[in-house]
Amino acid sequence: MDFSYNFPAVRGIQAGREYYVSMVPLKLLPRLFPSDDEIVPPECRAQRRINESRIPEIKKYILDNRTNYVFSALSAAINGEHKFIPYADGDAGVLTVSMEAIFLINDGQHRKSAIEEALAEDPTLENETISVVFFNDEGLKRSQQMFTDLNKHAVKTSNSLSTLYDARDQIAVATKNVIDSIPFFKKYTDKERDILGKNSSKLFTLSTLYKANQKILHSTQCSKEDEQFLIQYWRLLSDNIEEWQDVMNKQLAKKSLREDYIISLSITINAFGRLGRVFYKNRDYDMEFYLCKLKNIDWMRSNPIWMGRTIRENGKVQTSDEAIILTCSAIKKSIGLPLSRDEENKENHIIK
Repeated sequence: MDFSYNFPAVRGIQAGREYYVSMVPLKLLPRLFPSDDEIVPPECRAQRRINESRIPEIKKYILDNRTNYVFSALSAAINGEHKFIPYADGDAGVLTVSMEAIFLINDGQHRKSAIEEALAEDPTLENETISVVFFNDEGLKRSQQMFTDLNKHAVKTSNSLSTLYDARDQIAVATKNVIDSIPFFKKYTDKERDILGKNSSKLFTLSTLYKANQKILHSTQCSKEDEQFLIQYWRLLSDNIEEWQDVMNKQLAKKSLREDYIISLSITINAFGRLGRVFYKNRDYDMEFYLCKLKNIDWMRSNPIWMGRTIRENGKVQTSDEAIILTCSAIKKSIGLPLSRDEENKENHIIK
């Protein structure tokens, strides 16, 4: 090899094949992995086509978290002449690759593209590194199989768990503080799952409460004052929904609450999010005065007021945004809050 790249690397073995791990400066990524804008049929590619809409989001993540962003390794196949020269017969050494070789990304093309765009805005990134796992290119079929193997067993983290571990999202942090501040939610909120089984010991998911708080704030920002509002709001709900207190005091079974009432349904929690928005925007409303009237509402599924709103005629639970609005409207009317013009129009339609 007359001219070559020399990567300090560590050699490993998988399935009887050698592979190499190296730390590569970010500024070298555009040179090693040039963009290919040619439209190639999927059966002739070893990767999915770039989804351009994902790039700005990943780039923003890098630039907004300049001191604590983190990326997993890229995986690439080497199509061309290369050899590994170990130090003292060990597995650490130098991976020498001909400059005429072609590097094909098997996993991480969106990360690579986002890093390139981030470099254009912040050149100080250029000497930071990312780990790259290099494999020997054994042809298109092998590369396609590698792409499949690298992605098919990946399991997406639940929204609840992502919210639990997210310290940057201010609403996520506030939602966790709401749950920890209110005994009922602390006891009955699942912080890992997005879907609860019928025999679950929990009644709500962290993800559902997070979405409800998003409806209240209508923002990605959440100040300490906002957090205190959320805590006060959800505490008043907890105190004034008698069925929740009955479950807390073991006077009502969780199974009965789930099967016979609407008060633990995701659609109802989202309707409470919409209701909370009313108090958030209208601070002159006496929240305690209105929310104490929740005690007078019949939350049974069999209550005709929920038919066509929360519950379909066949008994199934509604999930649409319109159903959330209609459920919230029924609650607002029950506690004496005025409806918006849009809510009134939807009410007139459902009455007809």
